[in-house]
Amino acid sequence: MKAHTFKVSLFYSKRIYRRIACLGSQSLDDLHWAIFFAFDREDEHLYSFYFPPKPTKSMRAITSSLQYSHPMATGGMMYDEEHDATDATIESLGLVEKQKFYYLFDYGDEWWHEVTYEGIEDCTRKQYPAVLLKKGDSPEQYPDSDEYE
Repeated sequence: MKAHTFKVSLFYSKRIYRRIACLGSQSLDDLHWAIFFAFDREDEHLYSFYFPPKPTKSMRAITSSLQYSHPMATGGMMYDEEHDATDATIESLGLVEKQKFYYLFDYGDEWWHEVTYEGIEDCTRKQYPAVLLKKGDSPEQYPDSDEYE
């Protein structure tokens, strides 16, 4: 089966990453859930994917680019270029190999990720999305939670 593959790394620690495969018919919301479980997260939060015209480290450039978000985070209140991630299929994005885009999980704690589209390859998994590779330990979702107990 042909699947689209992505390398998803923590924005500030690129040595921690996951390779994930999705079918073209799956949505950005499906990719979100794959990332959520691949990084061993426990609590759900809102999220957004950002598609700037070129790779950047500028948060201003990232957050002002085309955005696909959790359905509860859309509605035109913040950005003109905001779309529902559940409506965007992977194949509809027109991604090109090595294209970078960005994923923000949890608007409060701001877990930023850099996503690199690796292309389409043959995959033998029975279920998609699928985590193909994990590098590095997942950081705790709430690293300071022990202080409050």
